[in-house]
Amino acid sequence: MKNILDFSLDELKSWMKDNNEKEFRAKQIEDFIYKSLWNFDEMHVLPMITRNKLNENFYIGIPKIVHSYESKLDGTKKFLLALEDGNLIECVLMKYNYGNSICVSTQVGCRMGCKFCASTVEGMIRNLTPGEILSQILVVQDYIKDRISNVVLMGSGEPLDNYENVLKFLELVSSEYGLNIGLRHITLSTCGIIPKMKDLADRRLQLTLAVSLHAASEDKRKEIMPIANKYSIADIIEACKYYIDVTGKRITFEYALIKSFNDSMEDARMLANLLKGLLCHVNLIPINQVRENDFEKSQENTVKKFVEILKRNGIEATVRREMGADINAACGQLRRSYMNAQI
Repeated sequence: MKNILDFSLDELKSWMKDNNEKEFRAKQIEDFIYKSLWNFDEMHVLPMITRNKLNENFYIGIPKIVHSYESKLDGTKKFLLALEDGNLIECVLMKYNYGNSICVSTQVGCRMGCKFCASTVEGMIRNLTPGEILSQILVVQDYIKDRISNVVLMGSGEPLDNYENVLKFLELVSSEYGLNIGLRHITLSTCGIIPKMKDLADRRLQLTLAVSLHAASEDKRKEIMPIANKYSIADIIEACKYYIDVTGKRITFEYALIKSFNDSMEDARMLANLLKGLLCHVNLIPINQVRENDFEKSQENTVKKFVEILKRNGIEATVRREMGADINAACGQLRRSYMNAQI
């Protein structure tokens, strides 16, 4: 049995043709699915023989909402979802004045091992398929009865470690017959897998690339991000320059501020020197508390001074608004809390 959400419209048309069905039925099926009809038997416009073939060959892989939580602070909603095989993933819905934005997962767990992130604690279980990434948007959109207009691939997992499936997801989510979310409204976050960053640049997609930097010092980055043992900061910057030159797109650098580790004024000056002259923006992220480490959030005054130094040196910088702090909205926190409660 195959997840029909993994199929593009052209692929489904080909399947229909190969199975003695009319190709136009593929578009009807897609229309039903994107209108939240997730049962082949209820697609009454299709002949019974067609519905039987669909039931014999496909399933519609919409995850089950195990839990949903809404922040009393800002209305952020977090969802714990169960996939067809029982694995759990998370996604987060954030409401902004420009529309609904969703942060989706690309893997069950993560093998990158970043020490400040709860997603990596137990390693990676498996990659998500394109349809499983897409299904997070479908199920949340149906839950809130409103359109999602922006997507961030910044949940559990490293998108470039699941590269081919993520590329197929981008095709599906931006297609006119589907959700039709333009790539300009999609942000892909990576900890810095250089070959895939360069390949992504060569594809000239109009998405926003966000690079998790988190330290301007090689030693500090290696301490919290194992990927730094394979690719140096110089490698990262060279790949970013290549991406900017090829696409003409501005890059976002993510920098998680950790108290007394990477938030000193010297750290800020090092970061400013590192990024000088690049078409970029720095997104400063006050660290979330994770039970498995003793990292603490930087003090507000420290964050303010850090921003001032960057801006004084010509680097655009903003502090990410903390959302869903009362519902464990950071990557991996909800999944781990749930799994620990089952033990």
